Amino acid sequence: MPQFTADDDGFRMDGRRVRLLSGALHYFRVHEGLWAHRLGMLRAMGLNCVETYVPWNRHEPDEGGVRGLAELGRFLDAAAAAGLYAIVRPGPYICAEWENGGLPHWLTGRLGRRVRTRDPEFLRAADGWLGAVADEVAARQADRGGPVVLVQVENEYGSYGSDRAYLRHLVQRLRASGVTVPLVTSDGPEDHMLTGGTVPGTIATVNFGSDARGAFAALRRHRPRGPLMCMELWCGWFSHWGGEAAARDAGEAAGVLREVLECGASVNVYMAHGGTSFGGWSGANRAGEEHAGALRPTVTSYDYDAPIDEYGRPTAKFHAFRDVLAGYAAGPPPPLPPAPPALGAPVRVRLDRWAPLGEVVDVLGGAEAEGPVPPSFEELGVDRGVVRYRFALPGPRGPRPLRVRGLRDRAVAYVDGVRAAVLDAEEGLVGEVAGPGEVELWVESLGRVNYGPRLGETKGLTGGLTHGGAYVHGVRARGLRLAALEGDGALAAVPWRAPVGNGPGLYRGSFRVPEPGDAALELPGWERGFVWINGFCPGRYWSAGPQDTLYVPGPVLHEGRNELVVLELERAGEPLARLDGNVR
Repeated sequence: MPQFTADDDGFRMDGRRVRLLSGALHYFRVHEGLWAHRLGMLRAMGLNCVETYVPWNRHEPDEGGVRGLAELGRFLDAAAAAGLYAIVRPGPYICAEWENGGLPHWLTGRLGRRVRTRDPEFLRAADGWLGAVADEVAARQADRGGPVVLVQVENEYGSYGSDRAYLRHLVQRLRASGVTVPLVTSDGPEDHMLTGGTVPGTIATVNFGSDARGAFAALRRHRPRGPLMCMELWCGWFSHWGGEAAARDAGEAAGVLREVLECGASVNVYMAHGGTSFGGWSGANRAGEEHAGALRPTVTSYDYDAPIDEYGRPTAKFHAFRDVLAGYAAGPPPPLPPAPPALGAPVRVRLDRWAPLGEVVDVLGGAEAEGPVPPSFEELGVDRGVVRYRFALPGPRGPRPLRVRGLRDRAVAYVDGVRAAVLDAEEGLVGEVAGPGEVELWVESLGRVNYGPRLGETKGLTGGLTHGGAYVHGVRARGLRLAALEGDGALAAVPWRAPVGNGPGLYRGSFRVPEPGDAALELPGWERGFVWINGFCPGRYWSAGPQDTLYVPGPVLHEGRNELVVLELERAGEPLARLDGNVR
């Protein structure tokens, strides 16, 4: 069988030098029906390898049941069929602008700061995860005739901690699970990052977006020998809700790619095709140099201003990169594959059925918890979704400041059934409120932090409710997971009726298309929530921008009748949605 090895001059396949020209493409951010097209686009750009993370929380949303990992195996088979090598990055932590950096909420909620360390409970869970990934990867390694040439240990660990014993354990676990190809680490080109993130027995690589020569010089200070590789060449960036859309000049990015290759290094373009964080899996960041400030949730689109855009189309950056790569590839790149079909004429969808949010939670939510203090999302078993907290305010008492403390992330507050405030800071004022009264707080997680020291923080009402500085004790809480809305069976229990007003709730409508194709979904005038089409969740929408439409993959649509469901969490617009295949 072929042997993929590394030495001071780079990588070799059966002794023949191979430069890895890789592009990041996450199988979980691309509909499976479009994998072949997107992989063909990587080949057409001049790449010979594809890289993907593997998100633990997506495959083990509840403790004790890793599921759906055959999807990874199918993706690796598709990469091989496209003529591509593959790099697999299973974490356990992946960052990736993904919910909780890929770590399961049920684990971080229990362990807190003990994650990503040698803590025995974390290691037991991580061992199970890596063993499950290895079951899909081991048989598909290059030395067994498959496409996998590298497997990464953890991810940018030097940006987080310094537990070298933890990293050594992961290396041992991967080897014991049958991973025989070279193992790599990846870190930023800073001394403290490379000091904390590298580990003996692995190849060290660096991540950067500019100054390739400086980055490789930093790597050589820590690893004088071994292959040079940029594991993440940041050719664009991601965007946050309420911020500006990311953009980077194509020529400038191509110049950095050329510099990497002139250094004789291998490269992984991050992202070659970003895709979409379907299902509400987008993560979040904390502002500030030390990543401890205000929450900045990431938009649904992971377009990343990549060479291949969210809809799978080549951009100016694609052509600029193709020109650079042509000078380093083994031969001319193949032609672009045929573009997937787009939806024909625009379709208007009337959302003529509705159920108020409270009734939806009562029918589809988890068990209601009662206690003196509000439980977190993690204690209620909610990964992505919303929690309703109910308090009885004692009385009689005069008006006093009613405050929410330790809020993560956004709450709509009602006092005696009347909307009183929308809060999005950790400490917030509902208003001057007299008692007795009934208070409801609808709290939504906008995505768990995926990078920095606040990774794994709990969600929900973590500090409680105070009235005039005194805690209000006694709370009932019930959570609604987004997963509860998947599939027609669950929705059959919802008490549907004609819409009354434009309040929060579940809206539903059907529409017909003569022929499926890629489309953009628009909800003009709607505030914030999630969408499902035929049970598939394209993700979160939010009027805050900069993203104003949701990408709907063509394979999600059916010829003939289709169904649209919208979970609006604040205020609906006109009960109409629009699907359009003519996307600019």
